Amino acid sequence: MKKLSVGLLATLAACALIGCISQKAPAEQAVASAETSLSAIRDTAQKYAPDQLQTVEAQLTAMKENLSKGDYQAVLAAAPNVNSSIKGLEDVADNKKAEVDAALAKAKDQWGPMSTDVPKMVDAIQTRVDTLSKAHHLPKGVTKDKVASAKSGLDSMKSSWADASNAAATGDFTTAVSKGQAVKDQAADLMKSLAMSSS
Repeated sequence: MKKLSVGLLATLAACALIGCISQKAPAEQAVASAETSLSAIRDTAQKYAPDQLQTVEAQLTAMKENLSKGDYQAVLAAAPNVNSSIKGLEDVADNKKAEVDAALAKAKDQWGPMSTDVPKMVDAIQTRVDTLSKAHHLPKGVTKDKVASAKSGLDSMKSSWADASNAAATGDFTTAVSKGQAVKDQAADLMKSLAMSSS
């Protein structure tokens, strides 16, 4: 009976070992597959969905830890959820990238006319300020303070416009349009204060 028990235990241990060995290869494959899938989208995810990427990387790390501990069952149990998370991350990152690309394309279209219109407005204001600075009588509604304010406003506008132009030169049309619009709005206000036609 004792010999039978020892034999039975040995058989059970062997079965358990075989069970582990039979699960080891699929577990290693599951981790390798998840790593490959995540690696393929990591750069895009890092840029467009960094928070979600951290969550998925934590899930993958847990899988790898279980693999190193020999808990292959836990690895295989986690694999479908991790793969689903990676797919979800890819979808979120791709959608976000598409949104950013669309916004960039729109900004690029806006920058074209803006890059022509705003410098013309700034030049017109400069000419107006130069003329009014030499004038003995200012037009109705225009004061010396408004002219002085326009002079200082011109400096900040030129500086901001330089920033906008630099952003456009590097391909960052979203920033370029944002800064350019601020200059355009400021220019419109100054033209109004100097009794200029903004048309």
